[in-house]
Amino acid sequence: MHGVLSSEVTVNVPACEAWDLYGTLKLANVVIPEFFSAIDVLKGDGEVGTVLKLFFNPGALFYAFEETIVTIDEKKMIKETDASKGGYLDMGFNLYRIRYDVIPKGKHSCITRVTLEYDLKEGWISNAQYVSLVPFIGFLRVGSNYLIANTKHTPSA
Repeated sequence: MHGVLSSEVTVNVPACEAWDLYGTLKLANVVIPEFFSAIDVLKGDGEVGTVLKLFFNPGALFYAFEETIVTIDEKKMIKETDASKGGYLDMGFNLYRIRYDVIPKGKHSCITRVTLEYDLKEGWISNAQYVSLVPFIGFLRVGSNYLIANTKHTPSA
C-alpha cells in the first residue's frame, strides 16, 4: 500500500531564509523541545548521507528511529529524509520518506511544504493508521514562528 500526504504554510520571510532552516540541520534544533527528547547526529554534517537518531518524548508511538538524508537540492530547495532503522521500518513500512520544499512566493514570502510518502508491506496494511501529518504540521508551525522571530529581512513601509 502506497500513500502520500502533504501540507503547507505560507511564511512572510524570503525563501532563502526558510531554506536556511529547512535545508540544514537547524530545523532539528528548533523542533527538539516540542517534539523530541533529543536528536543525535550519528554520521555526517547535514549533507546527503547524514544519519540522525530521533528520540521521541514519552507517549509517542515508539522510543526512537533513525533517518538518513537522501536528497538535498539547493536550487529547487528540496530536502528528503528516509526512515533507515527502527520505528516505522519495524512496523512493516518499506518506505517512510519526509520531503521539505521551500517555494518562493514573492521577494519576502514563501511556502514551506512537507510531504510524507510511505509504502507498507502486504500484511501490514493496518499500520497505515499510524501515518499522520499532525507532527509535521507542527514542525511547519514551529518553523514558521522561528523564521518570523529570527528573520533578517525587515519589510519596507
